[in-house]
Amino acid sequence: MVILISASIFSWTYILQRTFYLNDMNKIDKKFEKEFWSGEDLAQLYADSKRHKGVLEGIEAIFHAGFKEFLRFRKPTGQTAALDVVMDNTKRAMRAAQMREQEKLEQHLPFLAIVGSTSPYIGLFGTVWGIMQAFRALATVQQATISMVAPGIAEALIATALGLFAAIPAVIAYNRLMTSIGQLMNRFDAFQEEFTNILIRQSHTPTKLEVVE
Repeated sequence: MVILISASIFSWTYILQRTFYLNDMNKIDKKFEKEFWSGEDLAQLYADSKRHKGVLEGIEAIFHAGFKEFLRFRKPTGQTAALDVVMDNTKRAMRAAQMREQEKLEQHLPFLAIVGSTSPYIGLFGTVWGIMQAFRALATVQQATISMVAPGIAEALIATALGLFAAIPAVIAYNRLMTSIGQLMNRFDAFQEEFTNILIRQSHTPTKLEVVE
């Protein structure tokens, strides 16, 4: 029972933490997309993102990684290396950034999956064990009554209840959080495609920015 109670406490902790984090990520992404599509110069957006490079998240992190890689191939004259080489490297940089963002988004979710799939079985095992102990105790008496066995069985069934109490919220939360993460991943993919098209159109436009590690 201690295992199930602990699993339930940790599950609710991670559920609330992940829910708040995903809500914050949605707000951050919407804010950046609003700035991105407001017509602000991409070079200025990149310069702004470098000021808080250590805390970049979501779409802004993907934008920063992609534009940084794009600038690596820029020359002072505004010319670039072969366009397909530039864009291939830019796309790879953005995909790598997206994978890092996905890893952060999915943090602690495997624990919820484990709790959701194993807690009912742990609870069932506890119930079976408790019932076995209750009937084993009856073997020591000559006349058994329902009042003698009922408390032991009732206590054993608590393990099943605890297992379900831990598993049901974990399963529901896991599915909802994965759905939210999937929606964010779709937004990341859409942004990458749109940003790639913009970079292709601006591939011959001079820029004064330099890459800063």
